[in-house]
Amino acid sequence: MGLFDDLKKARENTAAGSAPAGSDRTVGVQFAKLPETIEEFKALPQAQLTSQFDTAALTVVALCFYPTNRELSIEMLNYLRGPRPLSNYDQQFIRDRFMDKDYVPRSYFVGAVPANDYLPAEPYTIKVSENPYSYSEQGYAKLFLTSGGADSPRYVQLRQAKDGKWYLWEQFLLSDIRQPESADPWA
Repeated sequence: MGLFDDLKKARENTAAGSAPAGSDRTVGVQFAKLPETIEEFKALPQAQLTSQFDTAALTVVALCFYPTNRELSIEMLNYLRGPRPLSNYDQQFIRDRFMDKDYVPRSYFVGAVPANDYLPAEPYTIKVSENPYSYSEQGYAKLFLTSGGADSPRYVQLRQAKDGKWYLWEQFLLSDIRQPESADPWA
């Protein structure tokens, strides 16, 4: 094995369309329709959790339901978390973040910006990115999502189980963003 064989293999994989782990890659995860029940959520192709990008995008979908159906949102999040359901503290944290900002999770969909009150474009697409440091901790992935109302990306941390599935470990998606223009008296 030569000194640069690994580098050559990585370049060939990149040329063939599969980026090496830890590269600067962005994946658009698309949903033709958003699920309305936990059964529909679990039936989505992305709900197989075989891709870390799918799990990250499904986290946004689950959070979007919180303002209208808290129980369903928690059920979806618990599915994404696998054997580690949300603690009471986690649930309180989410509840606090939604006090008057139901638009935050919608802002992660492509086309959702303050000017249109964070109404996403169809088909519903969430762009999830990795960087060279996304996989610096073995068994974990730190992936980034861009909000139409924030200046810098936010992230989720995922954990890969023995079965190869990617589960939600932590999410940092609910930080404050710019208000929708309809709610901003200065806009």
